[in-house]
Amino acid sequence: MFTWSKRTAIAVGVGLAGALFTLPAAAQSEYGLGRAATDTEVEAWDIDVRPDFKGLPKGQGTVDDGEELWESTCASCHGSFAESNSFFTPLIGGTTEEDIKTGRVESLTSPTQTSRTIIMTVPTVSTLWDYIYRAMPWDNPRTLEPDQVYSVLAYLLSLADIVDFDFTLSDENIAEVQDRMPNRNGVQFWEGLWNVDGEPDTSNTACMEDCVEEIEMSSELPERARDAHGDLAEQMRIVGPVRGVNSLEPALQGTVEDNADNVREYARATLDSADDEKGDSNSDEIVARLDENGCMACHAIDTKKVGPAFVDVGKKYDGEDMHDTLVKNVREGSSGTWGSAPMPPNPKVSDDDLDMIIDWVLSGAPE
Repeated sequence: MFTWSKRTAIAVGVGLAGALFTLPAAAQSEYGLGRAATDTEVEAWDIDVRPDFKGLPKGQGTVDDGEELWESTCASCHGSFAESNSFFTPLIGGTTEEDIKTGRVESLTSPTQTSRTIIMTVPTVSTLWDYIYRAMPWDNPRTLEPDQVYSVLAYLLSLADIVDFDFTLSDENIAEVQDRMPNRNGVQFWEGLWNVDGEPDTSNTACMEDCVEEIEMSSELPERARDAHGDLAEQMRIVGPVRGVNSLEPALQGTVEDNADNVREYARATLDSADDEKGDSNSDEIVARLDENGCMACHAIDTKKVGPAFVDVGKKYDGEDMHDTLVKNVREGSSGTWGSAPMPPNPKVSDDDLDMIIDWVLSGAPE
């Protein structure tokens, strides 16, 4: 069943407006909408680096430059030698010179190996280059230039004894580095899955006889399970055209057209009910801004994660004028107040967002 709301109409309008700029040339000629993306627009998104190094930008970087960049940008989360387990899985460790020779990390099959570092499992050096380039630093991704990525990766590879400490990594010698990756032979290549003209990975024979001419698609909840999880209609997301069935009532009889008006009316009622329950609270907007600015990666509203819960911060500073201090801590980073875990600087958060978030935290992070 389908229904439309004002929010849905707005979302569709915004989505359509965005689509006008991204539709292929065929859409422009066939429907009179949009335009073809320019080469520059495509290039801005086409940044993947493949195992055969297609897409790898030209450039180079030394281990020394990578170490300096690592200490200033990466060490706060991964440790100076990429072995820290404070926030994320250690990047380096667990490989041997023998693994580099064979291309198979022996400890991965050991029942006594309790941890898996990234360098133990990743088979291709291109994966490391690609991920660093597109996703790091985590609080400011896509800000590293290609030469900086080469430098950081060279430093990581030197820590794993894959390259020497005076090595210069470049687009011209990265294939040679691939030949020393400790787990390069730790993956299986299924030709039938990768090559269109390859041999299939099954030996079944396609049945092309007595085929069903017409398939009728339908689904329904069995009566014994209709209300097992309450009213499904109330649990569907607010934004979107599809609403759940009222599972507290018996199954509807008749066709979709026969029931459309009643289903639409009930769906709108659940939407209005949700709006009434929200009342005047702006917590949804606050959470949205926290998500947009990456705050929820390390914090939660009422549970300690990497950093303290927002409600605990509110309790700690209850009644104190800490607004400017907390704004500075978020902007410039801080450490020591809530244990040994440092908070990196967050210079990209807008003033309006930061003021709203800090005011909300100091008011106790109300729902």
